[in-house]
Amino acid sequence: MSYTALYRKFRPDAFSDVKGQDHIVTTLKNQLRANRIGHAYLFTGTRGTGKTTVAKIFAKTVNCEHPTEDGPCGECRICKAIAAGASMNVIEIDAASNNGVDNIREIIDEVSYSPAEGKYKVYIIDEVHMLSPGAFNALLKTLEEPPSYVIFILATTEVHKIPITILSRCQRYDFKRISIDTITDRMKELMDTEQVQVEDRALRYIAKVADGSMRDALSLLDQCIAFHLGKELTYDMTLDVLGAVDTEVFSRLLRFVMDRNVLGCIELLEEIVMQGRELVQFVTDFTWYLRNLMLVQTADNLEDVIDMSTDNLANLKEEASMLAMDQIIRYIHIFSELSGQIRYAAQKRILVEIALIKLCKPEMETDQEAVLDRIRQVEEKVENGIVVTAQMPAGAPGVQGGPQGGAARPKPELPKAIPEDVQEIVRKWPSIVGNAENPMKMYLKNARLSLGGDNKLMVVLEDGLASDYFKGEAHEQNKQQLEALLSDFSGKEIEVTIQTVESNRQFEDNYVDLSKVINMEIDEEE
Repeated sequence: MSYTALYRKFRPDAFSDVKGQDHIVTTLKNQLRANRIGHAYLFTGTRGTGKTTVAKIFAKTVNCEHPTEDGPCGECRICKAIAAGASMNVIEIDAASNNGVDNIREIIDEVSYSPAEGKYKVYIIDEVHMLSPGAFNALLKTLEEPPSYVIFILATTEVHKIPITILSRCQRYDFKRISIDTITDRMKELMDTEQVQVEDRALRYIAKVADGSMRDALSLLDQCIAFHLGKELTYDMTLDVLGAVDTEVFSRLLRFVMDRNVLGCIELLEEIVMQGRELVQFVTDFTWYLRNLMLVQTADNLEDVIDMSTDNLANLKEEASMLAMDQIIRYIHIFSELSGQIRYAAQKRILVEIALIKLCKPEMETDQEAVLDRIRQVEEKVENGIVVTAQMPAGAPGVQGGPQGGAARPKPELPKAIPEDVQEIVRKWPSIVGNAENPMKMYLKNARLSLGGDNKLMVVLEDGLASDYFKGEAHEQNKQQLEALLSDFSGKEIEVTIQTVESNRQFEDNYVDLSKVINMEIDEEE
């Protein structure tokens, strides 16, 4: 006889076998007991949480000749026919491949015929959100007022795609993700039945990777058992099969990051890759590790929330005490962004390496968390007696050469600009701005030019980001950088004043447009 996968072999046949959905099972059993059976049900929830399984148990129970408190008897002729898929009373439809109007019209035609045996005809429509708009419209009237012997059970993982007109005609049941403890206990029970030896840590890790899906957990368990058939399934074997990384590796990686050791991070990643670990799973697991760090630092007594051994939890608490909250949040942001990019990337390893370098070098970023991390680095150096000097970029005003260009010296004095110099700047403004670096280049692109007094150039900007960039004490150096740019062009000392207007109309009413005046003079000379 051919092998049957665990999730099919142990699919629940009674309500008592359904795990993690007690709120739904209790409600349905009460309805059956009181004979208050609805005509349309909507089962929604993530994959592998028991939607179709509960629908089949319910369909069996309403037609069973000898129903029990726990559901169908499983022994009568109708129960056996439904279990074998030979009953005309329970019709399963996959809406993913039967989503047209014609498919629904076939159902509507069949509904008019009463069941040949049993009490009810039950239509289970799986992935119902895949139906076309026309198919939903065709289903509406029948779903609202079906014959007394018809029950519709609609199952979906994406309830937000179902029209409100359908939702309002159904009793809705939300299937929850199944907890790690519940999945682990169920797998233990099944492994005892199968007489397979499995470490508790291995089962717990599989339950965690399954992310609330019992079916996924049993599929992963099946895969691990097949790989190490005839041996006890250990935690390390499970990591090998699933391409996962041990928690101890995450601890080593985090300590490299805290030490700003880029080489250590890259070498550890090389080790992980050479072991054949799956990088997508690595990114997901390390993000969870960082999440656990954040929780440990936020509150005490989180052993039930954080699924870890006592030793690993002690290490986690030690590492959490060595980091600030904004650091941990920054790490989580970087790896969360990476997890969204890496799944379909061609060069996964390079993306991971970039993320690790970002973790070690906050100076590469400009967001708030990175700036705080950089300040913390400077403070640590000062506390340790290390002299911290300001690093000026190569080519900055007052500095000659790059990193090895020698000591800074005063910029030589330039002669004051004369009106002809200002006029030349106005004529050449687009090309001068084109040589500036962003964001200055972008902000000066739409600037208007006017007179600012004794041979001064007035730059008038619209109120907003552009004006904010050049105004205020914090941005005085941006204005100085603009003056240096103009001085380099003209070879004269150019003074700039910055003004702000709310609209072009306000500029025309209050300022002389220097570019128009100069162009006019040129035309007259010609």
